[in-house]
Amino acid sequence: MARTAGSHSDITGPRIQQAAQRLFARHGYAAVSMRQIAGEVGVQAGALYNYTRDKQSLLFGLMQDHMQELLATWGARPQGNGPVAALEAFTRFHIRFHLERPEEVFIAYMELRNLTPENHAAISALRGRYEDGLEAILKRGVAGGVFDVADTKIATLAVIAMLNGVNTWYRAGGRLSLDEVETVYWDMVRKAVAPAAISTA
Repeated sequence: MARTAGSHSDITGPRIQQAAQRLFARHGYAAVSMRQIAGEVGVQAGALYNYTRDKQSLLFGLMQDHMQELLATWGARPQGNGPVAALEAFTRFHIRFHLERPEEVFIAYMELRNLTPENHAAISALRGRYEDGLEAILKRGVAGGVFDVADTKIATLAVIAMLNGVNTWYRAGGRLSLDEVETVYWDMVRKAVAPAAISTA
């Protein structure tokens, strides 16, 4: 069957990815069929295989693209001078980047369990690189005496978990602006890693 106008790979391929992302975020990976994705795009189900090997490849591609964009965007961002400025930059960046991509974030965290072992390892390695960047900031702060963290790995995971929580409740137009939310969370992160005050009593 001849392809319809506009169905060439540079258009249809991205449309398939966008449709898969919407459906996976809305219904969950396991509940979505290739036929549903094809219907969302407006092509025959068999035509999908001209652009992707299978549904697993679509899921992996979406998660890989998200993590690579996260790493590239953070890597290009000015991080200030010193570990305190770098930690503030990370806090604000993480919140804003993830709030602007709710579907990608939902898939990245909720669908890890549906990756094959090989694909899971690849995504986990990318996530590890991002976590390592935050842990490096914390280690510099501990070495410089500006942070007091007993275990930088646990602190890294705790900070990221805290920041990820914003996606579960924040809505634009609510009581706090995004700038205000970033500031509140930065204050909590800062206090969580700051050296304990020495009593002078």
